Amino acid sequence: MTEVVSRDGSVIGFRTVGEGPPLLLVHGGIVDRRSWGGVRGRLAEHFTVHAMDRRGRGLSAAEHEPYDIAREGEDVAAVVEAIGSDVYVVAHSYGARCALEAARVTGAIGRMVLYEPPMSTPGHPVAPPPVLAELRAADRAGDHDRIVETFFRDVIDLPPVDVEAMRGGRAWAVFCENARALVREGEAIERTGVPGWLPKITVPTRVLVGTESVEHLRLAAALVAAHLPNADVVELPGQGHLAVETAPALFVEAVRAFASSR
Repeated sequence: MTEVVSRDGSVIGFRTVGEGPPLLLVHGGIVDRRSWGGVRGRLAEHFTVHAMDRRGRGLSAAEHEPYDIAREGEDVAAVVEAIGSDVYVVAHSYGARCALEAARVTGAIGRMVLYEPPMSTPGHPVAPPPVLAELRAADRAGDHDRIVETFFRDVIDLPPVDVEAMRGGRAWAVFCENARALVREGEAIERTGVPGWLPKITVPTRVLVGTESVEHLRLAAALVAAHLPNADVVELPGQGHLAVETAPALFVEAVRAFASSR
């Protein structure tokens, strides 16, 4: 394990495996670095893979308040600068939003793959007010199971049968362990909207999106790519928001393809 100190004094931890060019994995909400288990080993055959825990969980529990998504960007930037230059950042969901923040404050990112960075577009909020209210109420009650269920059901629109199947799996405990972060992350998404600084991010970027993902995530992916001057969109056929877990080989293929592209 390696640690870096972010700009506000928070301690950010990450683990490293493999040999090759540096690649940083930035996980999404409701999970931690363990969510990359299905792809980390495959990527480590080609890259030196660094998997960080975002602040408030796992190896990065020693965080400073108050929370702000800009601080998350500083965290990612601190890890990037610690592991090298021309770093390949691969980020999922809210972690992809944090990676964009990082690209504002460091020049050490060489390229990025962003899987469905969430942003609320006109008429398509990521977390509508009733959903945020439900998440806040569950958080006040300490009901982490309810937070997780609400996220899967009302934010990424998983069918109830899929949610129940996931509840019976080993990952559900990890989801519950990290559930509280969803509330502040949902609030940050709705508070920041579509950042006006996106056109200033010139890092070569590929935005991945599942063909079966919920509409607000697909719209956000298209919007992000349209605002970045050096970005494109690639669809993963038959996949939803969780392709890192449901189609690891397909995800790794997409990551490797962009690494070797011009």
